[in-house]
Amino acid sequence: MKWVLLALLPVSWALESGFHASPVWVFIAAIGAIIPLAEWMRQATEQLAARLGSSIGGLLNVTFGNMTELILALFVLRAGHAEVAKAQITGSIIGNSLLGLGLAVLVGSWGRTKQTFNREKVGLLSSLLFLSMIALLLPAFFDLTERGIFASPDAGNLDEKLSLSVSVVLIFVYVMNLIYTLKSHRNTFDTEDQEEDGTARWSLLTAVGVLLLATAATAMEAELVSGALEATAKGLGLSTFFLGIIVLAVVGNAAEYVAAVYFARQDRMGLAIGITVGATIQVALLTAPVLVIVSYFMGQPMNLVFSTPLELIAIAAVAFAVNTIAHDGETTWFEGVLLLAVYVLLALAFFYATPGGAPGGAHGGQMIR
Repeated sequence: MKWVLLALLPVSWALESGFHASPVWVFIAAIGAIIPLAEWMRQATEQLAARLGSSIGGLLNVTFGNMTELILALFVLRAGHAEVAKAQITGSIIGNSLLGLGLAVLVGSWGRTKQTFNREKVGLLSSLLFLSMIALLLPAFFDLTERGIFASPDAGNLDEKLSLSVSVVLIFVYVMNLIYTLKSHRNTFDTEDQEEDGTARWSLLTAVGVLLLATAATAMEAELVSGALEATAKGLGLSTFFLGIIVLAVVGNAAEYVAAVYFARQDRMGLAIGITVGATIQVALLTAPVLVIVSYFMGQPMNLVFSTPLELIAIAAVAFAVNTIAHDGETTWFEGVLLLAVYVLLALAFFYATPGGAPGGAHGGQMIR
């Protein structure tokens, strides 16, 4: 399947440049090609980690874990779709912790009475997730205060300043988290759940080459996706908001979902939770702040104000759901069903949402111009 999807790489460019096909087909082909590219990036990173040792390897894993998603969001942002890029952040957060974790719990626990994991270590991730979610929700409530209570005429400028300030703080926390997990408390996180064979199957040159080529190819496909985004939304009768929060987010994190399900089925639920919740934390502490900061250099400024109550509810729901799963140190397949059900309910709400509030706006996921 991976090789079949990889064949979409030349197909997507042929559709765009050679056949001048409908943007919908270009979008679908490019999205399909990004999925195996994300997996190649993950494998190359793992091989580099095995070659370079646990500390540097751990740094590489957390740094490149969300690279596909970041590249995709940067190109969407460059195309002038800041709201879609923000929707992708929300989608990644709920996708990793509800869809990815839900699939892992369901598949891993199916046929088993329950699966157990180290409650203390997952609890640390849960606490960090709670703090990250607070930081992401703060700009929205600040905006509500400035516009609704204080009626500040300079609310937009203040939103941008606060978003930049919050981004700097979040990146600082991310760096401190790296030091905490990879240096000062490394033994706490070096559990049997995280042990792999540690044997590098690729040479260092091969791993670096695959990582660079996969990154470059992902950037090329991301350019096609961003260019076809608006026309695809219109052609499919969907909002760009829905494409960002569901489709782009899922594609950008597909490799994490596959890895989490694999390890969960191997009865390594602690590692599966670490992958999905860790990816969520990385989105909050690194991906979102980097997008905000880079957006100002790109001339497409983006703030961290999630303007719809649906997004705020979704972000808060993730923190509560993960805490519910983590508190007793065990999972059952029905908990996986519940996580997936919450994700489906949120996806339905996002489908029927009509962002933009245009008069006479379409319903049922229709495009808002």
